[in-house]
Amino acid sequence: MNAVRHVLGRLASAAFLALVVGFFALPMLWLATAPFDATPSITVSVPEFTLANFRAILDNPYALGSIGNSLIQAGGAAVIVVVLAALAAYALSRVRVPGRDALLYVLLLLSSVVTGTAAMVPIFELATRLNLVDTHIGVILVVSGGLLPAAIFILKDFMDATPTSYEESARVFGASPLQILRHIVVPVVRPGLATIAVWAMASVWGGFLMQYILLRDPAKSPSAVILYTLYTEGGQPNLDLISTFSLLYSLPVVLMYLFVSGRYGFRFHGGIKQ
Repeated sequence: MNAVRHVLGRLASAAFLALVVGFFALPMLWLATAPFDATPSITVSVPEFTLANFRAILDNPYALGSIGNSLIQAGGAAVIVVVLAALAAYALSRVRVPGRDALLYVLLLLSSVVTGTAAMVPIFELATRLNLVDTHIGVILVVSGGLLPAAIFILKDFMDATPTSYEESARVFGASPLQILRHIVVPVVRPGLATIAVWAMASVWGGFLMQYILLRDPAKSPSAVILYTLYTEGGQPNLDLISTFSLLYSLPVVLMYLFVSGRYGFRFHGGIKQ
């Protein structure tokens, strides 16, 4: 009797896992097959193979350029967020300032409460006065400012875990604070820096609101904004173009994941030998 219950339990667990895997795998299967289907629909079916959808996307004057724009904006924001967050987190970790932890929590709370939608008007007004509207640098600075509080909060925990004995040894030999940060601290907190870089790029890569507000020239718009334009005049999704562009749009993120996973395996190690 116990053996029968055990077998039935194993079968029920396998069936449940199969349903969960199928639930998450079907959208990925649709994304992989719909671009090659002459008449894609919202259901998964054997595609009527064609490359006409890719030719149609290539004929769009903004499609491929928008992927380059996304790379510029996401990469630029990731660099700014990682550099500034590392400097700020290191300073907050090593300098004993009264109310330091409260300040971090307040910044994190405000960045979560005051979202892009709530700050849309003042941000646009500030960008207009600084002549940052319709520029990549304007988008990069705005989205970086929104990501910095959370990045500092996360990196500070990595900085706190760094042994100060390494820094004291380097200081004895005459190393400056920036040299200590570059050669001692950064190799140790590399897992946190990599996490923040990937998180920042993914956040900006899928961002829409600020890019849509600050950019007027379609030639400078990122892929998330151009994807919104691939609808018919009646507001219906053009599935052949949307599925094809979505596949191309997701490839850089997948390649970034494969690169990070292949190089580091998501098992980062510090650069200081014992």
